[in-house]
Amino acid sequence: MGPDWGPDFGYWPHLYNRQLCQLNQVMTGDKLTQLKIDRVSSLASVRRPRRWWKWLAVGTLLLPLWWLNSRYGGEIAVETVAVSTAYPYQAVTLLNASGYVVAQRKAAVATKATGRLEWLGVQEGSLVKEGQVIARLEDRDMRAAAAQAAAGVESARAELRDAEVALVRAEELAQKKFIATSALDAARARFDKARAGLGVAQANLRGAEVAVDQTQIRAPFDGVVLTKNANVGDIVTPFSQAADSKGAVVSMADMLTLEVEADVSEANLSKIKVGQPCEIALDAYPEQRFRGEVSRLVPTVDRSKASVMTKVRFVDRQPDNAFVILPEMSAKVSFLSQAVPALSRTQRVVVHADAIAQREGRSVVFVIVDGVAHALPVTIGMKIGDLVEVSGLKSGAKAVLKPSENLRDGSKVSVAVK
Repeated sequence: MGPDWGPDFGYWPHLYNRQLCQLNQVMTGDKLTQLKIDRVSSLASVRRPRRWWKWLAVGTLLLPLWWLNSRYGGEIAVETVAVSTAYPYQAVTLLNASGYVVAQRKAAVATKATGRLEWLGVQEGSLVKEGQVIARLEDRDMRAAAAQAAAGVESARAELRDAEVALVRAEELAQKKFIATSALDAARARFDKARAGLGVAQANLRGAEVAVDQTQIRAPFDGVVLTKNANVGDIVTPFSQAADSKGAVVSMADMLTLEVEADVSEANLSKIKVGQPCEIALDAYPEQRFRGEVSRLVPTVDRSKASVMTKVRFVDRQPDNAFVILPEMSAKVSFLSQAVPALSRTQRVVVHADAIAQREGRSVVFVIVDGVAHALPVTIGMKIGDLVEVSGLKSGAKAVLKPSENLRDGSKVSVAVK
């Protein structure tokens, strides 16, 4: 049989030359028996051709796959911004200041008398009316003095009646010339003295009654008890000079006079004026806003803080007690350039304007969830500074800032570290 034919015929010239050399060697040495063709070694020595056309085909197939993977399958580095909430009135806010809620009318209720607290009828949070007795001191000694004064009044009144009868009798006798004029004068003087004595006795009685009344501690105005400073059995003195004694029994405030005291830098004082509209935000109710108005400015500058105390009153009241506003609550005041309607005090979901992109003729925001960007369609509302109101998003979501053109729904992303 002849040699095996492979797919490539380029080895035949080389094979012929090799066999010719072997034939010459055999003929030279008269070794005809050694004449043979070594097909194995001859074929092994042949250089195989390059399969470049196979690599070209593989590259032609992989290039589109690589391009698609780089465009849609690889992670895209992006910057993010949070979806938050804002209020429309922020667009007309001149400046912000912080402060605390205080009561314009408040008092530390005490007494002029000194004694042991015998009864306490209120506690923290109790509603009281003006003149209501809220506590009482021991008053037995005061009442005894008042009873003694009352008895003195009765004695003076009886003496006055006796002097009055004697004066009438003396006047009758003097008209008949039965007594001397000096006797009539004496009777008249006795009557005047008895009348004056009755006045003194009555004054003493009123003093004793006042002393008794001072043992009863009354509310000076309508309000709410804030703190209780003394308990039953404590010694209460007007100026709390004795050891372990109490001065004020309770402290109370008129809740209808609540206002916010905010420190405004003197550099911004030109932006503030009496009657200016404000918005008040309390830390206790972060999602609620209350209308306010500048009521007055304290006419002095705090040298240590270079600020002026500005007092802002609440315009809206809460008769249904939906929001319990208490003294010393932390507050933030936004001073506005103009009054805003009620709808502008409702928070809106907003996002930075650079986070809004256009895809297929609609506005979308790319929200990142588990490393994947999802294009959510949104409806654009009013603009609040650099923020834009959007519907269709939830506050707290993480949105892509300035999304690139190659970012698509479902693209894998990685947050770039600034």
